[in-house]
Amino acid sequence: MAAVSAIAAVVTMAEPPSYPRKPRPNRSPRLRCGPQHRPPPCRRVPRIMETRDMADLPFRGWRVAWAAFIVAAFGWGVGFYGPPVFLFAVQESRGWSIALVSAAVTSHFLLGAVVVANLPKIHARFGLVLITRLGGCLAGLGVLGWALAAEPWQLFAATLVSGAGWAMTGGAAINAMVSPWFQRLRPAALGTAYNGASIGGVVFSPLWVALIGLLGFSGAAALIGVAMAMALWWIAGRYFAKGPAAFGQVPDGEAGPPPGARIEPIHAALPGRALWGNRRFATLALATSLGLFAQIGLIAHLVSLLAGPVGAQNAGFGAGLATVCAVIGRTGLGWLLSKGGDRRVAAAANSLVQVAGSLAFLASGGTDVPLLLLGIVLFGLGLGNATSLAPMIAQRDFSAADTGRVVALVTACSQAAYAFAPAAFGLLRGVEPGWFFGAAALIQVAAAVVILAGRRASYASASLTSGKTR
Repeated sequence: MAAVSAIAAVVTMAEPPSYPRKPRPNRSPRLRCGPQHRPPPCRRVPRIMETRDMADLPFRGWRVAWAAFIVAAFGWGVGFYGPPVFLFAVQESRGWSIALVSAAVTSHFLLGAVVVANLPKIHARFGLVLITRLGGCLAGLGVLGWALAAEPWQLFAATLVSGAGWAMTGGAAINAMVSPWFQRLRPAALGTAYNGASIGGVVFSPLWVALIGLLGFSGAAALIGVAMAMALWWIAGRYFAKGPAAFGQVPDGEAGPPPGARIEPIHAALPGRALWGNRRFATLALATSLGLFAQIGLIAHLVSLLAGPVGAQNAGFGAGLATVCAVIGRTGLGWLLSKGGDRRVAAAANSLVQVAGSLAFLASGGTDVPLLLLGIVLFGLGLGNATSLAPMIAQRDFSAADTGRVVALVTACSQAAYAFAPAAFGLLRGVEPGWFFGAAALIQVAAAVVILAGRRASYASASLTSGKTR
């Protein structure tokens, strides 16, 4: 043992050779100083992860806007344009009275208004992704409930589910999806997303009729419901889970506003009940409610009004023409307002265009086809802007913290109002056809006057708050 220890000590104290020893596997080589001791080549190359700068990625906001477009197409196609078709299908299959099924349609919209009024709180607590996915599932289940209802109480129970699904995929939800990604270009982005609503009407209205005829109401409801739930489930997780900051981006995809520029006026926050007493909010909510009441009331009866002079098939084409004009009007106005301009004045002008359309309908006497076509074009050009202008005005007239709540409450108020529009205009049509179009024109004039009444309050609030912050 002593010999072994001595040999070990000698080996340890021995001078190393003048050339580097070959490193053992899985061990780092012994490096020595001096020009005669060159380090051996590295056997282990550190792994360097090459990552692309997130800020260099293409701006994701427009993908989000188009994803919201698809959500709007499903949301309106099932929750807005669907109930008139469901009314006919339920009445035909169950033999229930038109008044009973019409009350269910009204219940669907009223219950949806209750949910949408609280949508910002729901989004804040559970997240946009979860609520969008839940909205797609509830909309599909609700429609299936309409189809399977064997008793009137079951039909009204189904409206609880379908109304909640409509609220979670409707106007306020679309605004919540798009707004984080845009400031200056928000009007154009919202116009793009809300165009999905018009496309939903064009696609789903005839699709519902065709599928119900082919598969029955329950089969059609199951097929479209599953498709909606699956599509929104994937879209929500893919595009709504993260905001611009997560990708190293800023709203509008720009580096930032130029020095001294201000994208939107600064307004004081209006917490709690203070919002309800604010003139800007009151005029926006009332004007939007009036405009949509006139629109929904007229559109609900448009096909039956056109069927007499032009035939049922051409009446359907006329409704399609109104939808095409709605897409053109919404897209054009959205891009114009992205470059600047008074949004309340634009809303008033939009109402007056629809007044001209209503007067053209009135002048036609229900028989003059050229005037009827003119009325369709003029009324259609303003058709889509009633929905998209409210979020644009809210962005300009309220603080960023209040915008989402304002949009949700305005949507809830207008939805509660237009739920009664088809019945009210039906009564007018039964009394005197001329009153029908005259009432639509007068209501739109009132909407224009009301929206302009809040214009001065908007500028006064912005000036006062700006003065305080300087």
